[in-house]
Amino acid sequence: MRIDVLTLFPKMFEDPLGESIIGRAREKDILDINIINIRDFSNDKHKKVDDYPYGGGAGMVMQAQPIFSALEAINARDCKVIYMSPKGKTFNQHIAKELAKENKLIFICGHYEGIDQRVIDYWVTDEISIGDYVLTGGELPAMVVIDAVARLIPGVLGQEESYIDESFYSGLLEYPQYTRPSEFRNLKVPDILLSGNHKKIDEWRKLQALNITKKNRPDMFKKYINRKDLSNEEKRLIKLLIEE
Repeated sequence: MRIDVLTLFPKMFEDPLGESIIGRAREKDILDINIINIRDFSNDKHKKVDDYPYGGGAGMVMQAQPIFSALEAINARDCKVIYMSPKGKTFNQHIAKELAKENKLIFICGHYEGIDQRVIDYWVTDEISIGDYVLTGGELPAMVVIDAVARLIPGVLGQEESYIDESFYSGLLEYPQYTRPSEFRNLKVPDILLSGNHKKIDEWRKLQALNITKKNRPDMFKKYINRKDLSNEEKRLIKLLIEE
């Protein structure tokens, strides 16, 4: 997958997207991430990219011209162009899975009071927010979305099935995880995980996932237990949990 990021602050992306799993995926050419400085496309001799909003108001607005020129330079017309904005639809795992199917994604990182609406009307296919709060710019939200999407691309995690049991992917929050030693400062790993009985372990994990979701995200739990495709085993475990 190719990912282009339009930003006023390209240095913000150098380390976060060059380390760990994302960094290794880039080295293997599974991911091609290009950071584009919007200022490089400004027609202003001082590389100015913002101006006062028409109609008055606080703050500055990023101008249409530099962003239009940057998008034209990377042939963005038939691509997913994502504007990170508090006004966008809230990002979730379903959106991540859909975006992971694309061959190319383009992110626009706004700043100040945002970008000229004409950019949104002409270019943007998706406005995405990462939550009901406001940050100083779209750079950190873009990194969050890129990370969530990239790890769903085959080959990025090494073993493609490793994310299947993670929170949100299956519709539930993830069950607890433990590793060696089996006892640390009198805190013990649950005996079931040491039993070698994989059927019982799977049942325990499912119950834990159901219980954690019921406690922390009752909205997700309600949606999950009302699914039409639940197996008889899942229905049995849900019944056990509810009757406790």
